[in-house]
Amino acid sequence: MRAFFRSLSRPGAGGHHHALFRLAECVPFVIALAVLAIELSPAHVIYTGPLLVATPALAAVTMGPMGTVAAALGAVGVSVTTATHNHAWGGQQVYTNFLALFLVSTASVMTSRTVRTRRQMELNQVRRIAAAAQEVLLRPVPERLGPVRAASMYLAAETGAQIGGDLYEAVETRYGVRMIVGDVRGKGLPAVRAAAVVLGAFREAVHYEDELVEVINHCAAALERDAVAASADDPPGLLEGFVTALVVQVPEGPTVEVVNRGHPPPLVLRNGEVHALHPMSPQPPLGLEEFIDGPPGRTDSYVFERGDRLLLHTDGVIEARDGDNAFFALPEAMAELQDCTLQEFLEGLHEGLMRHTRGRLADDVAVIVVDRAEQGSGEAAV
Repeated sequence: MRAFFRSLSRPGAGGHHHALFRLAECVPFVIALAVLAIELSPAHVIYTGPLLVATPALAAVTMGPMGTVAAALGAVGVSVTTATHNHAWGGQQVYTNFLALFLVSTASVMTSRTVRTRRQMELNQVRRIAAAAQEVLLRPVPERLGPVRAASMYLAAETGAQIGGDLYEAVETRYGVRMIVGDVRGKGLPAVRAAAVVLGAFREAVHYEDELVEVINHCAAALERDAVAASADDPPGLLEGFVTALVVQVPEGPTVEVVNRGHPPPLVLRNGEVHALHPMSPQPPLGLEEFIDGPPGRTDSYVFERGDRLLLHTDGVIEARDGDNAFFALPEAMAELQDCTLQEFLEGLHEGLMRHTRGRLADDVAVIVVDRAEQGSGEAAV
């Protein structure tokens, strides 16, 4: 029975299983009502005591201590009502039922409380592990990187999660500031694994690859190697899919270089207007190299001057929907926040997303925002 209810409540079981679990929570109260109906009908000669005594124990399986207490009080109410209606007070059977109900209810409440405490301890441990993993996998970008000031934000769509399938990183190198933002197809641990592979390859390649195209090619090769190495051990489909990604380089001059592999284009906020940096020659995501037609990628160059603001983001931002199924208006949100500092900008963007989706993100969100600083200025943004 416990295995059955665990299967109903396991994470990711889907809306159908969630509805079944909710129905299972109602079983103790349905039994209590059924006993009441039997005892108040001509069929009251049927002995229903064991059914009523079992309701707190059933409640302890699917509900917490408060739900178990509610089921126990409901059972007591039914017992008092039926004993009064059937003029059964004074009989040994009535008091035996009350004693059994008291013992089972006490044991059920204690068991439910113990299970809840243990689950909370396990959840706290998982959260500590997730926080440590996030610090390694998705650490916040430094506030100052060479010619730019930067800030980052990550929002996981899955309840209780801190990391997911989106990725980002920003590193200062001898070639300039190099950044990556990507989105792994899928969710859960396979997506986290793919994100870790791509980030590891990026952090290695940015320091010795002269060409930005070679940096992203290095990420693609690492993803392919990992998929081949794991195919013999992992379940089928664990590493299926692809990663949309773009790498960006901000040199000292008033330009920004971008290599886009199937990812939403970066946005530049300049003088209150937002411009999308669309790729000149669209390329497929990482993991779909067989669809590349012609040279394996190219670097596009765009204007990025002092006072401009550059936003790298995943599709969890632009595909966020409200109750009317309307998409989040990212360019308009950027324009409204143009006079904010980077941290205020991210806080405003976060608040806007939560307000638009009513706190229910459908996909992970990863964002890097950078301002080009004055040359030689080491001060933080004001």
